[in-house]
Amino acid sequence: MRKLFIPAASARLIAVSLFTAGTILALDREPPQAVPRVVADRPPLAAGEQQTIKLFEAASPSVVYITTVRVGRDRFSRNLFEIPQGTGSGFVWDDQGHVVTNFHVLRGAQIARVMLDDQSVWEAKLVGVSPDKDLAVLQIAAPTETLRAIPIGTSNDLKVGQKVLAIGNPFGFDHTLTTGIISGLGREIQSVAGRPIQDVIQTDAAINPGNSGGPLLDSGGRLIGVNTMIYSPSGVYAGVGFAVPVDTINRIVPELILHGKVVRPGLGVEIDDYLNQRLGLEGVIVRDVLRRSAAERAGIKGIRWGHFGRYRLGDVIVAIDDEKVSDSDDLFKILDKRKVGETVKVSLENDGRQREVSLKLQAIE
Repeated sequence: MRKLFIPAASARLIAVSLFTAGTILALDREPPQAVPRVVADRPPLAAGEQQTIKLFEAASPSVVYITTVRVGRDRFSRNLFEIPQGTGSGFVWDDQGHVVTNFHVLRGAQIARVMLDDQSVWEAKLVGVSPDKDLAVLQIAAPTETLRAIPIGTSNDLKVGQKVLAIGNPFGFDHTLTTGIISGLGREIQSVAGRPIQDVIQTDAAINPGNSGGPLLDSGGRLIGVNTMIYSPSGVYAGVGFAVPVDTINRIVPELILHGKVVRPGLGVEIDDYLNQRLGLEGVIVRDVLRRSAAERAGIKGIRWGHFGRYRLGDVIVAIDDEKVSDSDDLFKILDKRKVGETVKVSLENDGRQREVSLKLQAIE
């Protein structure tokens, strides 16, 4: 094959000629149309969209953005400084400035600040906490006219498949709305205190870090739960979120406002989960009986200790009011349904013998 060699000067001449010809052709064409497009008419919003917008506009003023910090001290200057701890969501409970959120949003913090819908920020006072239910109540000194209490619904009549809305502050993006359905009811999750939270609502509405403590609403805009946690291998939304039911919230929050804690009913015994697991026994082993307790007055016996670490088992709780008790979770579930001062029948086993005692539930912290 023969190769064609073109001198450099000739090559430059050819390139200039081609460029000139292209420019002339371009100038001969009409200029492009570079004007904004005509905006098409928007059809009316669908009825479902209008309802969602209306619900969000009505509920969002009740939702707050919570930031928490810890206080540190500079080792050289000895000056105090703030260390950001985390963020979360919450909602206005009443016109007295009470704000409900998750306990884990505040856990380990020394200062909490609440930002309302009007962007005003208020230092919050801790009123009470219930780690067992992952709930906490704050109070801010905001003017009454800036506080919009959220409407309260019920959770005992919810149905799988009904529409729900979640409002919160995921990743710091305040007043974010996500929608979904109730995916399941009667779920059980473990609180930060290790006790079970019952009748939890499962939803597929997107819940991410920062949504904790925010409201889960029904299609009427009423509170039906507090968004609490997600199930996710990666730590972000995977389609499975959980909310503490409003019936639990409506029972716990007034107690936190009045007493700063939940007054729980109890038997007056100490139990031993580890010994239960090691021995493989069904029921709850009574490790010890508190002095002057309801259990002591009813004659319940704990473990009797001998020399060299030897012991003899006392009573094992196997049922309360004929509800079977297989482990401590069963015991907590049954007691959560009772009230202080209520009389219950406790079924016990001891060395192969069974007996029943009645006692009046006492208040425990």
